Amino acid sequence: MKLNKQIIAALVIMVAMSALYRVLPGRPLGFAPQIAIALFGGSLFASKKQYAFLLPLVSMFLSDALYQVLYINHLSPFEGFYEGQWINYILIASTAVFGFGLQSNKLSKYVASFLAAPTVYFLLSNFVVWASFGGYKHPMTLVGLSQTMADGIPFYPNSVAGTLVFGAVIFGAFRLMVPKFKAI
Repeated sequence: MKLNKQIIAALVIMVAMSALYRVLPGRPLGFAPQIAIALFGGSLFASKKQYAFLLPLVSMFLSDALYQVLYINHLSPFEGFYEGQWINYILIASTAVFGFGLQSNKLSKYVASFLAAPTVYFLLSNFVVWASFGGYKHPMTLVGLSQTMADGIPFYPNSVAGTLVFGAVIFGAFRLMVPKFKAI
């Protein structure tokens, strides 16, 4: 399948809408579409893997730019760009690998990927927070790592739920629009 104008337009809209959604005030923290977009990118660009990582990166960058503008104008408590952020970009983009095998109609593969991607992201991102000098001032011990993991638990269910909800919407809409899907 080639990328025709309709698919390109749909991808642009998806990335723009996901970036806008991520900066909505009051949304549950962690409930965001970026991991689902990474999974979709992995499934869409299975043979051109380098492109799979672009969808979540562009979405993250756009939303972080919006966050930065809002922060500068005192409309958001969250900075868009901060030190060490590049690690988060790598972790989000890397979840695309869980989408590489999602060209079949096997629900079990989707469920496994939709659960594995946010779980691996949760574990790795919290490990990185801890490894960065104890994260939330926790000791550089196994107990400190456990405390850092526990600090991240409130975000984890929202991340899984966001991946499931946005994944179902993104993959479902694409399957309806392009029923004879073949990875690019």
